[in-house]
Amino acid sequence: MGSPTGFLEHPRQGPRTRPIPVRVRDWHEVYEPQSDEDVAAQASRCMDCGIPFCTQGCPLGNRIPVFNDGAFRGDWTRAAEQLFATNNFPEFTGRLCPAPCESACVLGIGDDPVTIERLEYEVAEHAFARGLPVSAVPRAASGRRVVVVGSGPAGLAAAAQLRAAGHAVEVLERADAPGGLLRYGIPEFKLEKRVLDRRLEAMRAAGVVFTCGVEVGGRGPSLEALSVGADAVVLALGSTRPRMVEVPGADLSGVVTAMAYLEAATRSLVDGGPSAYEAAGRHVVILGGGDTGADCLGTAHRQGAASVTQVEIMDRPPDERPADQPWPTMPRVFKTSTSHAEGGERLFSTETLAFVGEGRVRALRARDHLTGATLEMATDLVLIAAGFVGPELGGLGLAGPQFTTERATLRVDRDWRVPVTGEAPVFACGDAVRGQSLIVWAIAEGRSAAAAVDRHLSGGATVLPAPLEPYAQSW
Repeated sequence: MGSPTGFLEHPRQGPRTRPIPVRVRDWHEVYEPQSDEDVAAQASRCMDCGIPFCTQGCPLGNRIPVFNDGAFRGDWTRAAEQLFATNNFPEFTGRLCPAPCESACVLGIGDDPVTIERLEYEVAEHAFARGLPVSAVPRAASGRRVVVVGSGPAGLAAAAQLRAAGHAVEVLERADAPGGLLRYGIPEFKLEKRVLDRRLEAMRAAGVVFTCGVEVGGRGPSLEALSVGADAVVLALGSTRPRMVEVPGADLSGVVTAMAYLEAATRSLVDGGPSAYEAAGRHVVILGGGDTGADCLGTAHRQGAASVTQVEIMDRPPDERPADQPWPTMPRVFKTSTSHAEGGERLFSTETLAFVGEGRVRALRARDHLTGATLEMATDLVLIAAGFVGPELGGLGLAGPQFTTERATLRVDRDWRVPVTGEAPVFACGDAVRGQSLIVWAIAEGRSAAAAVDRHLSGGATVLPAPLEPYAQSW
């Protein structure tokens, strides 16, 4: 324990954000650096509890009190060893995870919890800056080959773990560059792509091979063909089918999905040209109040939208933890993201009734559930951020009920295996199995599936950790 009284001496203080008028004019990450002194002060607030509920709250089982102590003492080598032992990509989770660990922090019972997510970020960045090991050294070559389909967080985690176990690993990605949702679904101001590319280079240096532009099924190789010459296949397809808003006018021009909008915005930064769905000068309405909706909000601000309104069908969450969501669970409470702080209007308890227009959308008609009143708001760009309903399985021949759950996700057994026959066993993990979820769950599932693959390839034993069992399956 770094400082027995640190939690009494220092209030919670995360990094400061860059001024709004400055940051909405560029695409850089929104936070200012913290000094090592400030980081140490925040790390000192960790009480090193006898039972670290924060570790239990983290799907990866991160050894939070230990790397907090390392950050407090400036022992970045020890802190990095402990953090990277359980989390392949803390540079991602330190930026993108909603931090269920902080909801489980004991200090949070009566005070603000420790800034665990930001401390994770600091440990990862110090490790990269100091040239410390950021990935496991591959064991002796096993002579086995594994193909991973999908290069989002789950696929990358599975690939990194399997390579560390000594297997030859090739990752197939249908897009033109690896990263999955991290590449084109997360805006630059939340995750600069240099951070992703830095990690991919580390994985390549460890021997992971990435092959892009390959769509398994449909226009690409079949799942059966993929298994030829492989000892195992891992499907990390994500949950990429968007939930649509089925109301009149949904086919009007200007009504687009959030992922289409975010991908176009990111590609425009890469290509240097205009986005296919530019928000500049438009009145934007975002349907959905989650993280994806907030990403659309921040993107619209940076593109110069005339106005932005975020519409949520759910009621406004309470400001404090509800009684029916007690500590250490992760509660649903009202949150103001950095994108919300930049401007725009938020409407809760509002149901979309129709999109109005001729050819192109010009208004959204909705009903206020609290008053029963019908309202119409002008808009010429509607972004649907209503979540996702499962993986795309049709081209793989896995869309039947024998392969899917009642939630339209992939069915796996306790060893993460999909019930298909072929030359090589097929495993699956991540959102394709769990459904739309958090990045930390995807990484944990990728690690767990990798352990199952390694057990199969080694004949029953593995050195790889398996933090999870498959989610909500019926065996």
